[in-house]
Amino acid sequence: MRDFHLPGRSAAYGTNGMAATSMPQATLAALDILRAGGNALDAAIAACAVQCVIEPQSTGIGGDCFCLYVPAGSAKVIAINGSGRAPGAATPEALRAAGLTAMVNTSAHSVTIPGAISAWELLNRTHGRLGLDAILQPAIRYAEEGFALSPRVAADWEGSVGKLSKNEASARRFLKDGEAPALGTRFVQPELARTLRAIATRGKKAFYEGEIAADMVATLRAAGGLHTEEDFARGADAAEFVEPISIKWRGLEVFQCPPNGSGMHVLQILGILGNLQTPEEGAGSALRYHRHIEAARMVYRDRDAFLADPSMVDVPVAKLTSADYLKRLAALIRDDAALPELPPAGESDLAKHKDTVYLCVVDKDGNACSFINSLFEGFGSGILAEKAGVMLQNRGFGFRIQEGHPNCIAPNKRPLHTIIPGMVMKDGQAIMPYGVMGGRFQPTGQTLFLANHFEFGMDVQAAIDFPRLMPQDGKVQIERGIPGSVVDQLNRMGHVCELIDKPHGGGQAILIDREKGCLVGGSDPRKDGCAMGY
Repeated sequence: MRDFHLPGRSAAYGTNGMAATSMPQATLAALDILRAGGNALDAAIAACAVQCVIEPQSTGIGGDCFCLYVPAGSAKVIAINGSGRAPGAATPEALRAAGLTAMVNTSAHSVTIPGAISAWELLNRTHGRLGLDAILQPAIRYAEEGFALSPRVAADWEGSVGKLSKNEASARRFLKDGEAPALGTRFVQPELARTLRAIATRGKKAFYEGEIAADMVATLRAAGGLHTEEDFARGADAAEFVEPISIKWRGLEVFQCPPNGSGMHVLQILGILGNLQTPEEGAGSALRYHRHIEAARMVYRDRDAFLADPSMVDVPVAKLTSADYLKRLAALIRDDAALPELPPAGESDLAKHKDTVYLCVVDKDGNACSFINSLFEGFGSGILAEKAGVMLQNRGFGFRIQEGHPNCIAPNKRPLHTIIPGMVMKDGQAIMPYGVMGGRFQPTGQTLFLANHFEFGMDVQAAIDFPRLMPQDGKVQIERGIPGSVVDQLNRMGHVCELIDKPHGGGQAILIDREKGCLVGGSDPRKDGCAMGY
């Protein structure tokens, strides 16, 4: 029970259904769909579509989607990969001929074919109850009638002015006199509304073929891209069901989507920390944070070396998540000091070496949905297909041009992906869809949250609220909520801590308490959203 004398937010409780998203309007849309007879998956798509309108810096229909779904009464976790592929003409040679020596986040070459609409339709057709025509209506209304910019959205928008200014259409539609719209400004997107109406009526073909696709292709070609209408037509079938991966951890089984997403790195961090005793000093201690930093450092080393499209290169998931490998990595962690050097990627012997939206929904029947949709960085590539109202992602920024690297760009290849929905199972039943958005931070964020709740005993909301950090580029990025005394201890251990301007990510989770017959939801105060049940 939280201390009601202190600022904070209680977890949300419900019995018939629960939704947790980063925007109140999206949470409300999800609950409306549930009350109208839709299931958790229908509600998740409806909520995400609303966010694609009212949280345009974080997500959009020009982005990608991943989902984990557990049908009521089932022990099977269903996973879908809705990430798009590079154009058929995208080769390292072609990009070098265009003058690139590395991927550029605002270049048309960093735009992969959007996979979200392909995933939405496949999920809805396979597991939904209501049609897209009903599910997309709330988003259409917000696009047509407008929405008021909320605080986090306004702050992120202001931080993206430089990117939006690089593209004439984006500057024209998303800036006013070269500035971001102010907090509370009503913003309408009639072009996006028309596109959403077309998808609601004709499904994915309306997006991947015809005038909408032609506008996206023309926009990208004008910006120097290699995309064709044939690439977009192929993209209609990009989404596919895949076999999820998992690890047993502290009496639970934690599930993730397999590569090209970075979910396996959540499993690695959990596996490493699971070999260590819970620190008696508690969740906010320097020792707890230190161990987490060290585990994350090792795992991100593996990520940068191995994570890629498994249909084109070998990604050694089995080895990297094996109990023996993770136990050996755990044994490298010293409790008194940071490792000055790490073993090479994939090794455990020191002697060998000197932006996104996540949401979740559970319905009255017990269907549980963990859902994430993203443009990658703020406003993606910043390239707007103006007639269609579609902001295009920059997922291809995750590629490399380095020949021989597993993640080197290639025709029809998927890039390294950061967005990862999570699902916790116990005794063959779903007990928690959860996720923590935030690009590269997500494996660290998810594992901090899981440990906060399941290991240190915090309730769902407190576990999300708790201060965060992550290793990045040889330093440790610290939120202001971590006490100075703890930061001083981490620095003395050999970490180089630095405060960050914006907090790490944003998370949502719903605990399914079968013993009490209730749902318990939490939503991150680092965003503008909420969890609500009924």
